Amino acid sequence: MLKWFYVPVWVDAIFPRRVWRVCTNQQEKIIYLTFDDGPTAGLTNWILNELEKYKAKATFFCVGGNMQKFPVKLKDIESLGHKIGNHTFSHLNGFKTSKNAYIHDVRNASNFHATKLFRPPYGKLKSAQAKILLQQDYKIIMWSILTYDFDAKIDVENAWKRIVKHTKPGSIVVFHDNEKARQNLEILLPRFLEYFSSQGYKFHTL
Repeated sequence: MLKWFYVPVWVDAIFPRRVWRVCTNQQEKIIYLTFDDGPTAGLTNWILNELEKYKAKATFFCVGGNMQKFPVKLKDIESLGHKIGNHTFSHLNGFKTSKNAYIHDVRNASNFHATKLFRPPYGKLKSAQAKILLQQDYKIIMWSILTYDFDAKIDVENAWKRIVKHTKPGSIVVFHDNEKARQNLEILLPRFLEYFSSQGYKFHTL
């Protein structure tokens, strides 16, 4: 199955109200790291420690159910200067969920953090759902680089080459804060931080 590690620029024109990358001066070496699905019991702390080694800031798109379970982890994320985004309460697939049920789930997640940054799980969101979220002042954050850290069958070395090839200034990069991704994340994240730091990049929040 073909894996799209990056989102072509022409996609921006099809979905102009969704954020796929941050338009920036190409001489300004800034990358926007994001972590989906947390917070988690063990992995969140490891991620925070890795980021701290490089003074890197990131945006964590958190599932409401996990925010409810791990409120201290949520505070830890923010206390270190990172941002929180809404990733629905139940990690819903927008294509398989009615408009009203989806919006209700997003609202449930907002009870645990009032962020207006939103990323749809799986990147799947119907236009009717997106319209309501935009009317409610949510900023819909997608990505330009998908690391596939969640895929146990991925060839990590090939993934790394593709990630390096396509990451540019302004890229929004997706990693995952869940146990499914742990094995690949523990390889890819330290390598990513070390390599791009050595190339003069900084890591900012959205």
